[in-house]
Amino acid sequence: MKQKKAQWPWHLLTVVVLVGLAGALYYATSLMSYEWRWNRVPQYFAYQAEEAQRAADISTVVELVRKGDVAEVTLRNDAGSVQTLTVADNSLKVARGDDVAEGDVIGVNRHWALGPLMWGLWTTLWLSVVSGILGLAIGLATGLCRLSKNPTLRDLSTIYVELVRGTPLLVQIFIFYFFIGTVLNLSREFAGIAALSLFTGAYVAEIVRAGVQSITRGQNEAARSLGLSASQAMRHVVLPQAFKRVLPPLAGQFISLVKDTSLVSVIAITELLKSGREVITTSFSPFEILFCVAGLYLLINLPLSKMASRLERRLAQSD
Repeated sequence: MKQKKAQWPWHLLTVVVLVGLAGALYYATSLMSYEWRWNRVPQYFAYQAEEAQRAADISTVVELVRKGDVAEVTLRNDAGSVQTLTVADNSLKVARGDDVAEGDVIGVNRHWALGPLMWGLWTTLWLSVVSGILGLAIGLATGLCRLSKNPTLRDLSTIYVELVRGTPLLVQIFIFYFFIGTVLNLSREFAGIAALSLFTGAYVAEIVRAGVQSITRGQNEAARSLGLSASQAMRHVVLPQAFKRVLPPLAGQFISLVKDTSLVSVIAITELLKSGREVITTSFSPFEILFCVAGLYLLINLPLSKMASRLERRLAQSD
């Protein structure tokens, strides 16, 4: 019986390589006399925001009740109107009996708020999801048009695919925003989504076309012999089989789309990378922030890759 070779030496080698790369990175930064300041990073994910509580009128503090970490302050003006404010106890700036003017700060309310990196992550996510759905729909329709027997549909879809694939996405974003967006009065978000969707759709179209053409003609002919129309044969027989084959390249295309959203920062959409660049200007910690931005992109793309792999294995079991 053939013995299975031990795998742990190779895993150990992987660990050694990763440790070596980390050490090389640390050594490179030490040559630049770079000081790592990871303690500055958490506030850009979430922080305690302070909201000042102000007196609405010239008033007197008539009552002050402390309840744990908060204080409840009651103000009364000359007309007898009462204003009650709840502030953090350690931010309290008045005492009972004090007179305050209109607009004076009584204290602050503290609450947790998302930092710029999390808002940038959210923008990247919704841009990717919307553009991915639209790109998949455009790509599916265009891919089928590429296989159509109608010369007009086939020619127009070919021109679209070749134009989009032959020009940089950055140029397309500029055209959509500064030319088409100006003429049609489009928002920067709409222009960004339109450019990303059409760019993704062109690549998805080629993936769909290749997947459909990889299915043998006998499958379509067998479906037609059973009485199915051309559209029914494509929908119920050919496309389900093609989907299994095109799943890996589709997953790769959507992972690329997530990264391509960083380009819409050129039209002032504050996605993840732009948020990171803005944070760098205030934190003066470029390496830490860039590593965090890279980690957040991985946080999106790794689960997407794993989901595609699992779905691919499950579909393979049904063959």
